[in-house]
Amino acid sequence: MSHSRRIHTLTGAVALLLTATACSGLGRTTVGMLSFRGHDSPAEVSYTSTPVKGCHKITLPHGATHVENNTLVDIVLYRTENCEKADRDDGIYVGTTLSNVTAPDSLPWRSFSVVH
Repeated sequence: MSHSRRIHTLTGAVALLLTATACSGLGRTTVGMLSFRGHDSPAEVSYTSTPVKGCHKITLPHGATHVENNTLVDIVLYRTENCEKADRDDGIYVGTTLSNVTAPDSLPWRSFSVVH
């Protein structure tokens, strides 16, 4: 095997190892942006590189009524601040690259979790 071919093989093996290590790490995050907006509010909160584990509070003062999920993962929205399910409410599932709006008389979303 020639010297340059060995270097290419070694470089490919190192790249593959680094990719596998990065994908299996505990610090995985979302790719893309989640955007939240309140009812009739110009204020918008966006999240990028959100950890895929845990519950994430939506930091709008009165909660969110509009969401745009421009990430590569799905999310679940909750009306509580700690991702707990309320009475008869299992959370609202929003798939990747989709958006959603609350019904006019319903409570706003206060937190979300990432489906992984």
